[in-house]
Amino acid sequence: MYTSYIGKKFLALYKEKYQKPNDYSAHSFFDEVMFPLFFDDEKHFLNVANSSFFQPISKTLLSKEKSVHQLRLERFHMDINTKGASLTTLIGYAAQGVLAGTSGQVSNLQNEITLEDMYASWIGGGMAIAVGGGYSILIDNAEILWGIFIGWTYYRSYLNQTPNLKGNQIDIWNAYWIIHFLSKKFNLCQPLSGFYFPEYDVCKVEKWRKMGFVEFSSEKWSKILFNLSKRFPNEIITVNCFKFADTNTTIGFINLYLPEISEIYELRDKLFIDYKDTILKDEQIEKLETFFTFKNACKLGSIGLKSIEPAKLRDYMPKGSIEYARGEEFKFTNENSYINYSLYKLWMIAMLNKTELLELATRLAKSLLSILETKKKEEDNRWKTNVSQGIEEVKNAKNLRSFIEALTPLIEVGNAELYANVVEQVLKMPVDNFPLFITLVRFEYAYLKSKE
Repeated sequence: MYTSYIGKKFLALYKEKYQKPNDYSAHSFFDEVMFPLFFDDEKHFLNVANSSFFQPISKTLLSKEKSVHQLRLERFHMDINTKGASLTTLIGYAAQGVLAGTSGQVSNLQNEITLEDMYASWIGGGMAIAVGGGYSILIDNAEILWGIFIGWTYYRSYLNQTPNLKGNQIDIWNAYWIIHFLSKKFNLCQPLSGFYFPEYDVCKVEKWRKMGFVEFSSEKWSKILFNLSKRFPNEIITVNCFKFADTNTTIGFINLYLPEISEIYELRDKLFIDYKDTILKDEQIEKLETFFTFKNACKLGSIGLKSIEPAKLRDYMPKGSIEYARGEEFKFTNENSYINYSLYKLWMIAMLNKTELLELATRLAKSLLSILETKKKEEDNRWKTNVSQGIEEVKNAKNLRSFIEALTPLIEVGNAELYANVVEQVLKMPVDNFPLFITLVRFEYAYLKSKE
């Protein structure tokens, strides 16, 4: 029913902007706006399982006066008026009959579902934004809803101009479009200026793949989040997350903590102020691959800074410090590796929420590297080996205890005052933050070593 709520929310906005009368209905909007764009063509915008628009028309009903699409529209109206609410007439609702796959959504609460609710749900369904894995979100925000609506016309034009592109991907189009609409470069007078059209994948459905059709590849959900945070940096936005298919899956309402995400940009400007035009541009930050899918990020309870953990970061965390950590050494091999290093470092500092810890990690890394270089010049191979092993034990410490135990023997050959300060700060931080700090040390150590 949330699709109906969003549909009505948009309809009120539409009536206000176009000065429609108060009695202008969702039915009217569907016939005048949605049907010509969404369903008056073989390539539809939206796939609603078993709805009239996806059922064949008997040859005996075909005529020269009406197209097959118009006949389907008439049948759709008849279904709404005679069959009532079901997943074929009200998007996101249960199937008819208690034995159907989604009948578990049926409630014994006596909520009257009106014709307006059913038509409005189709408007709301057209506002869905894909976030990957077949899941979509609806956002109760007038600016976002209006922006999505503006993009509908351009999706139809693009489908018409691209013969081998399959339809039924309005949610993926909406994801790309809303990123464009929210950007500073969006120009209402030239809406397509600067728009990056979605990339293609081969069709997942074999029937379409054999016919040579391609489909849109999904946009990164994190990129949507980054762009929302730039447009609404001080807001916590609640979204509804779901997957509508032959059976429906509803995750529910999830809060997007956009101030946490926008902090990434603020921290970037603070840390890289001298060269932010050449490294960590907005576009580079927004290409970040995440460890969590949107569905798994929802399991954290809310979407914020933790949710956008870089996908490969755990490869370089000490083994045993956190699940899936692999303890690999970070290698600086090309420009992209330096960008990744900066992205990883930026996220870790934001999570630690204390920029002073970056300085402390850098100083510790310098000290460890200095010890190693000094001992390399000495003739006592056994002593050099012990020191080298001690440094590796510090870098590979999986918890606070092992870190302190590994650092203690190095006090006599290193900076005792610095090490005491490091231990003091480490003891103050939450236990969950230690893997981030020691990984920061590992990254700074690798970076300094690459400059030798």
